[in-house]
Amino acid sequence: MSGNLSSPCPGNSSEAWQAPSFTRAAQFRVGATMLLFSFAAVSNLAVLFSVAQGGGRRLSPRFRPLILSLTLADLMMTFVVMPLDAVWNVTVQWYAGDVLCKLLCFLKLFAMHASAFILVAISLDRHAAILYPLSSLDSQRRNKRMLLVAWSASLLLASPQLFIFRTIKAGNADFTQCVTHGSFQQRWQETLYNMFHFVTLYVMPLLVMIFCYVRIMLEINRQMKKNKAGDSCLRRSGTDQIPKARLKTLKMTIIIVASFVICWTPYYLLGIWYWFHPQMLRETPEYVNHILFLFGHLNTCSDPVIYGLYTPSFRADLASCWRRCTPDSPRTPNQSENSQEGTGLEREQ
Repeated sequence: MSGNLSSPCPGNSSEAWQAPSFTRAAQFRVGATMLLFSFAAVSNLAVLFSVAQGGGRRLSPRFRPLILSLTLADLMMTFVVMPLDAVWNVTVQWYAGDVLCKLLCFLKLFAMHASAFILVAISLDRHAAILYPLSSLDSQRRNKRMLLVAWSASLLLASPQLFIFRTIKAGNADFTQCVTHGSFQQRWQETLYNMFHFVTLYVMPLLVMIFCYVRIMLEINRQMKKNKAGDSCLRRSGTDQIPKARLKTLKMTIIIVASFVICWTPYYLLGIWYWFHPQMLRETPEYVNHILFLFGHLNTCSDPVIYGLYTPSFRADLASCWRRCTPDSPRTPNQSENSQEGTGLEREQ
């Protein structure tokens, strides 16, 4: 977590050190990263536009800040982590100096923490909406507090990167790298640091999300049994519009969380393997390491896709933007109706 596993670390081994090169497997990684970057940049900026200018006005007031924060975290991953990964693999060594070494490694961990913690906030919001529907009156204030904690905790937990990363020159070779070498007296200390971030970035968020959604599923199952018995506890004002909206929003958030787990699990498993067995970089094919790292980038691309699939107004916003950019484009009779369609996100109170 403290750095890129593919990044060479001169001076950490007693073996004769050889400068790495821009291999064919690394070239594949860079090409795939830039494709993912292009898609993630366009799709997340489109979601940002929709939430801030278009359909965002029709989002539930309690849910809009959560989606906006998740999109901003994804944009940080897109414009910081992906270009850093691609350029670093191309140059192999570090040319940007000590200040940018510290700053970019800090921003990378900050973006990763923010993305994970905001998903936790979304899960806690869904937990409150389903189990404690009467608490919706105070939900906006609660969500703002959760987001403040998420961003603040991300900032705090990523701040050590500013102190442990530095530029190191490899012996007599003309090779400089941005690494943590020299910041830890013993290897176990660096492993402990990495394991701490593994827990805060993956284990704790995953446990909280599992807890929330297990309780949600149990509550939904209980309500379904009551409804079968003629007791419609989730209904309000004689209609089932609100529970359907909540369930649709719940489905979207479950898929977003599942995407987080699927995309980041290979990354963290590879990291754990490397922390306890650094020789794995020489024992496994290079392309396998690169492919597993790319899985993490897929999460940044999947969030806007999932949001778009569950939000018809998002597609209406994009169509509206296209019409403004191309004024000669015809307007179909159904466009104004589609722009007012309700979804789980837009009609939830």
